[in-house]
Amino acid sequence: MNDNLTEVTASANDTDLDTCQEKIGYRFQNQQLLTDALKHASGVSHRLASNERMEFLGDAILGVVVCEQLYLQYPEYMEGEMTKVKSVVVSRDTCARISERIGLQEYLILGKGMAADPQIPRSVVAAALESLIAAIYLDGGMEPAKEFIVRHVSEEIEQTVSGEFGVNYKSQLQQYAQREHSVTPVYHLLDEKGPDHSKCFKIAAQVSQQRFSPAWGKSKKESEQRAAHNAMSQINGDEAPYRSEEA
Repeated sequence: MNDNLTEVTASANDTDLDTCQEKIGYRFQNQQLLTDALKHASGVSHRLASNERMEFLGDAILGVVVCEQLYLQYPEYMEGEMTKVKSVVVSRDTCARISERIGLQEYLILGKGMAADPQIPRSVVAAALESLIAAIYLDGGMEPAKEFIVRHVSEEIEQTVSGEFGVNYKSQLQQYAQREHSVTPVYHLLDEKGPDHSKCFKIAAQVSQQRFSPAWGKSKKESEQRAAHNAMSQINGDEAPYRSEEA
């Protein structure tokens, strides 16, 4: 036992747990699992009682689900491209952002020293998301854990893919259009297909009188980024990287 551990703060009460579950969108059959997921090492007398073991399990489950989503949603991506997207989506920064969006930091069980600090370390907030994923898995199995993960990481995946790993092709095309033609690019929606919850969009970028090869995407934002990528490639004399005949 670490003698330097701070005195334990009060555990989350039933009202807090109810509110937390509403924010999470999942109701636990065994609420002790939720409590355990919220216990930081600073708030327990022994580290084995903290959420660190659950964090380990949750990290693995998160990785599997994100890999599956990338494999199914982006069949044109090679291993290296999927690895780059995954590394961003499962990163501590992304996990902390999702955790803060849910509001998990409000329910963490911390030692008094850490609880008194108005700024909880982001690594602690990120770890709470992973331990929560493990708690949902242990309580209800893989399906609710997967549903929770997909609900919260889909937007992160889309934003990462849309940015093409940090390259903003829409911004590049806009700079080109303004510099060379003194106009702003226009994006034309040419087609869409699929059910409402899983639509695909076909969009083409146009600069002045030139319309470039369209591209399909799983959101209008993604489609526009891909269309801009096609345009910049064609402007530079390269082949358009995205096919226009199918999603």
